[in-house]
Amino acid sequence: MTIIRTFGTYVASRFLSAVLVVFGGVLLLVILIDYIELSRRAASVANATGGMVALTSLLRVPQITEQLLPFCALIAAMAAFIGLSRRSELVVARAAGLSAWQFVAPAVLAALAVGVLASTVYNPLAASMGEQAKRYEAAMFGSRGAGASGTWLRQRDDQGHSILHALTSRDQGETLSGVSVFRLDEAGGFAARIEADHARFADGEWILSDARIYTPAARPEYRPEYRLKTNLTSAQVKESFATPETVPFWRLPAYIEHAQRSGLAVGGYQMQFQTLLARPFMLAAMVFMASAVSLRFPRSGGLSAMVLGGIVAGFLLYVIAKVTEDLGKAQLMYAVTAAWIPVAAGTLAGVLGLLFQEDG
Repeated sequence: MTIIRTFGTYVASRFLSAVLVVFGGVLLLVILIDYIELSRRAASVANATGGMVALTSLLRVPQITEQLLPFCALIAAMAAFIGLSRRSELVVARAAGLSAWQFVAPAVLAALAVGVLASTVYNPLAASMGEQAKRYEAAMFGSRGAGASGTWLRQRDDQGHSILHALTSRDQGETLSGVSVFRLDEAGGFAARIEADHARFADGEWILSDARIYTPAARPEYRPEYRLKTNLTSAQVKESFATPETVPFWRLPAYIEHAQRSGLAVGGYQMQFQTLLARPFMLAAMVFMASAVSLRFPRSGGLSAMVLGGIVAGFLLYVIAKVTEDLGKAQLMYAVTAAWIPVAAGTLAGVLGLLFQEDG
């Protein structure tokens, strides 16, 4: 038992070291690419300093790299196992009576631990940093923000209907930038257009800052603050503007329950929650797949082809995961089923490959 425990600790440490190296390399690469792109956009902005651009890019990256964590686990596991094979450490372990399952198990347990930390610690941190990045972007680019086409929302108040458009949003939709409001009367005719730099949702109304009001029969009017009534609730506003990735893991259950009571669609948020629950097991599935293609002895040949096959298999699993994710968000498949099918497929493929390689 001492040999098994010692060698298992060694394998787990090698895997964790490889994960840190691979994930760190991917993180630096994404930061560099994102910084270059953000610098290009900020080149024409007078108040955008190099430090602010770098900080904004640094805050944006965690949400991007979070999606790449399963691939990092796959590459790290293959690198760790190939390194053990090249140094003949697996040969010595087999000679000591250890089977492949006994030195794959520590890496699987380490992957489960990494997945738990990724879902419970890294995800809330990435969501919080993403919201902070939006604030810095709003400070640099103003209403241009993310440079997207924005979001449209229809609402009603005691004077008729309003169509609200915002270029960017943060705080899960309760703070907007680049706001345009088209007010309609009870008959559906155009009544006024309101342009504002920012808007904040508070207790059944939007508080617009630096509002310019345009009506057909009067001159344009400026108001430092304009209050626009709305029949929307906070949950409905978040459903319209927030994305599942902006809701931290620990707040997802309460958010889903609140949205369901309000009669809102929660497919995307249920899918996000189940994906985060399944993440530790997805990383474990990647370790199984890596072990099935990287435990071959270097002298037996064909290792490069098997490693390439493992990368292709990981890519195919990613495609399956994206397809089921889209089906789950569209509520064409149960979120539990959509999130756990890729995990089951990856685990089954890895275990069967390892069984065939070890036991024939």
